[in-house]
Amino acid sequence: MAADFSKSVELGLKLSKRIYYGKDATVSGPPRPVVAERKSEAAESYLPTAVMVYAEITEPTVVDNPYIPSYQPYVHGRCDPPALIPLHMHGVIMEVDCYLDTAFVTVTGAWSVHCVSASESCDCRIAVPMGEEGSVLGVEVETPSKSYCTQVMSLEDAKYVENLANTKDGFLIKGQTYTLKIPQVDGGSFLSLKISWSQKLLYQDGQYCLNVPFTFPSYVVPIGKKVSEKEKILLNVNSGTGTEVFCKSSSHPLKEIRRLAGKVGFSYEREVLTWSMTDFNFSYTVSSSDICGGVLLQSPSLHDYDQREMFCFYLYPGNSIYKKIFKKEMVFLVDISASMQGDPIENAKTALLAALSMLSPLDTFNIIAFNGSSSLFSSSMELATKEVIENASEWINMNFVAEGGTNISTPLDQAIRMLSKTGAVLPIIFLITDGTVEDEKDICHAMKSHLMREGLTNPRICTFGIGSYCNHYFLKMLAEIGRGYYDAAFDIDSINLRVERFINNASSVILADITIDALEHLDSLELFSLHLPDLLAGTPLIVSGRYCGNFPDSVKVSGTLADLSNLVINAKVQKAKDVPIDKVFARRQIDALTARAWLSGSKQLEGKAAKMSMHTAVRSEYTNMILIETDKRKQQSKSNAEEENMADFEGQKIIVLRSVGIGFGNLEATAKNFPPEKAEPKLYETSTMLSKAASNVGSRLADCCCCMCFIQFCNRLNDQCAIALTQLCTALACLECLNVCCDVCDFCSCDQCC
Repeated sequence: MAADFSKSVELGLKLSKRIYYGKDATVSGPPRPVVAERKSEAAESYLPTAVMVYAEITEPTVVDNPYIPSYQPYVHGRCDPPALIPLHMHGVIMEVDCYLDTAFVTVTGAWSVHCVSASESCDCRIAVPMGEEGSVLGVEVETPSKSYCTQVMSLEDAKYVENLANTKDGFLIKGQTYTLKIPQVDGGSFLSLKISWSQKLLYQDGQYCLNVPFTFPSYVVPIGKKVSEKEKILLNVNSGTGTEVFCKSSSHPLKEIRRLAGKVGFSYEREVLTWSMTDFNFSYTVSSSDICGGVLLQSPSLHDYDQREMFCFYLYPGNSIYKKIFKKEMVFLVDISASMQGDPIENAKTALLAALSMLSPLDTFNIIAFNGSSSLFSSSMELATKEVIENASEWINMNFVAEGGTNISTPLDQAIRMLSKTGAVLPIIFLITDGTVEDEKDICHAMKSHLMREGLTNPRICTFGIGSYCNHYFLKMLAEIGRGYYDAAFDIDSINLRVERFINNASSVILADITIDALEHLDSLELFSLHLPDLLAGTPLIVSGRYCGNFPDSVKVSGTLADLSNLVINAKVQKAKDVPIDKVFARRQIDALTARAWLSGSKQLEGKAAKMSMHTAVRSEYTNMILIETDKRKQQSKSNAEEENMADFEGQKIIVLRSVGIGFGNLEATAKNFPPEKAEPKLYETSTMLSKAASNVGSRLADCCCCMCFIQFCNRLNDQCAIALTQLCTALACLECLNVCCDVCDFCSCDQCC
């Protein structure tokens, strides 16, 4: 789908060359070099790198300057799939609020439908690239005649809403760019957009790192008189810990506007001729060089369905270079089924080789490649010496051949049996797969039983899912049971980076077997994690929960260091000031509840996840995001009480958008060995296979021919050939198969065109 989107934008840019802006028209500011706009000639080079709005063009005849109409040569046929013309942007404001390890981003901007004649209209497509683990929270759109806003609704409630329309729109491209369509916006009008999402802050070298896509291509700069536009960024950081925040780096010249204990605010505002040419990056530190932690408490809001008190516990690894990492025993379980063929298995192989090269000579490891059966690198654990790692690299290159089905249970049992039962080393299992299997619940129950028998000597199980065909909730639950970590790559190109980073982080344990004494003395407790995971050298440990009772003023946190000594930390308990704990942890809590509901089949847990999703506007498997369309001309004024009634949709059109949940896997796709990229939804779906075939054939012809070229070509034909060609074209037109378009000035090389 990413390639289709990029191709549609490329066609839209070609089609936009038909637009006449007047004799004195200029692009505001200096032109940007082509290299900055297109980093490569890859098929996906036109994917958005900031919030963008596009005009969806199916009829090329509507493309014109709405303010300065001009003569346009007639273009035959339709654009199928539609071309995407990037709209001109007339102002952008980005607000970012950082709390603990989560950032909330809101972008507000205005775009003009500059490419459609004033008497016509078109659909407008919004595309929102988000940062790490992005989750859309809300979209608000204003046009001259209509307004739109999103809302989260339970699947049950959706059944009772009238004037409800289902759509296949509203989905993720490559797992990180959200896109949806706004229908029928008039040419020449302005579209105002406000969109919010949450994303994860990366933690590297003792610093929190924020990255927000904010690179605008030059073709969204309005063409005309050189008029400066406003570009603004507001950044607020609240560490939640009360410790001072130190800024380390910033991509934009931020000005500090306020500083309080644990809080700092920055702003950047300029009148610009060209929009931001770089993503917004910011890094800061909040902790000391030593391991430190604390507890934040907060009471629920009046609208919260759960009126129990909330808490979050955080533990920072510090940035001391003297932290010692546990000696490890590691078994890598890598899926080599037929569906992993191509980029998935190559990327996984590259990441695994990089992870092996980072092992200490005192660490031991083994590799199990599995499909329907298992293949072991060695019958026993091997020391990670240079010679052994070279042998392992050769074995990987020879045995990582994608073929066969998927069986997870057998290699997992093999890995557990070969790991040590002593406490001197930390046993870790890494499972990497792109498929789902029938016995996943049996695997989880077996691991639970094993944990109860073995206790603290149980191996850590870390899981990594590739694509949408694997059951990510099974992988989440398996990691929780094994006191490990979970991660995923929905973009095939990111597998290498994410797997390597995941293995390096999850294997750098500095404090294990962590306990918090105060949790045992509360009246009731719900921890959104089955067990407290280990503290890693490169990632803070942050868990949350609900409770009833009285929290003491301080709690004791204990754990085991790499030298097997015991570490006890006194963690301060304080009220969370201006930190929305419910929203910060909403996605993690919803995923935890969903994983438990999947394993237990509990409808009560499903209901809790749905209520939390509706309260925080975070996606879940049991809710849908809907788009509410309001006609301003028909909408009557309402009282505040009526506006707050979420069930009142009278006079409004409700469009149910696609679910963007990560899903419970696809057994059929796994059995048929469908590759992960096949799970991506299609950007556009044509009505018949015949029209697709005609469009493919016709579009290739159109790429090199326009009206004038075609006339000149016909003039060179003899009478019989011309008559035959005319009859063929007439027959295709009657069948409505000639759904092609060409841009007169760009699709051909003829100098005599218009």
